[in-house]
Amino acid sequence: MTGWLSSSAGGHLAFETTQWSLVSAANDDEQRRTALEGLYRSYSSPVYAFIRRHGYSRQDAQDLTHDFFIHLVEKKALSRADPHRGKFRKFLLGSLQFFLQHAAERARTEKRGGQAKIIFLDDETAEAGYQLADPGQTAEQIFDARWVAALIEGALNRLEAEMEHSGKKKLFEQICGFLLEDEESSYVEVAQRTGLTLSAVKAAIYRLRGRYRELLREEVARTVMSSTDFDDEIRAFRASLARRQK
Repeated sequence: MTGWLSSSAGGHLAFETTQWSLVSAANDDEQRRTALEGLYRSYSSPVYAFIRRHGYSRQDAQDLTHDFFIHLVEKKALSRADPHRGKFRKFLLGSLQFFLQHAAERARTEKRGGQAKIIFLDDETAEAGYQLADPGQTAEQIFDARWVAALIEGALNRLEAEMEHSGKKKLFEQICGFLLEDEESSYVEVAQRTGLTLSAVKAAIYRLRGRYRELLREEVARTVMSSTDFDDEIRAFRASLARRQK
C-alpha cells in the first residue's frame, strides 16, 4: 500500500456520504436501527476481536458484540457523536472501551440484548480472523488489524458484486487472487483456464486492480469527514498492515 491510497492520488474523494452522515441522517428509531445494522455487518469483526483479546470466551464475545451495537442504538450514542471530532474508527473503539468497562454493571441492570435482535453474521469467520492475530498484539492493535481487514473485505465484496452484475463473476473468481498478491497461478495458467489471450488476462487484472484501489479508497473515505483525517487513517492502515506482515 503506497501513494495510491493518499487523498491526493488522483480521483476525487467524496466525504459527503460517510458512516457519520448516514447515521446522523437517521431521524427515528427504525432508521437508526437500519443504519446500525449496516455498521454491524461492516465492523462487527474488529469489535469481536477486541473483546476476545480482553479475555472473554468465544460465546461471551459474540454476545457482547451483539450487545455493543444494540447499546449504541438504544442509548442513541451515534446520534450524540460529533462527526467533526475525527475518525469513525476512533469513535467506535472509544465507545467499545467504555462499553466493556461497564459491562458487568450493565449486566446486573439490563436484560442482555434488550428486545432488539441483530443476527451475528458469521461467528466462524470472526473467530478465524481473531485466531490469525499475533499473540503479542494488544487489543487495540488487533482491533486495527481487523478494521483493515473489514475495509479490504468491503472493497472486495463491492468489486465482486460489480463483476457479477456485468456478467464477469467467473473471471473475477479466476483473477481475484492477483489483487492481494497471493495468487499462485501464472498469467499463462489463467489464460489457459479462461480461454482468454495472455494480453487479455493482463488487461483484465490491470483493470481489476485499478477498480479495487478506487473502492478501497472509498471504503476508507466513508469513515472520515476530511482529506486530513483520510490521510491519517491511511497511515494507520499502513502501520497495521506492516505489523501483520512482520
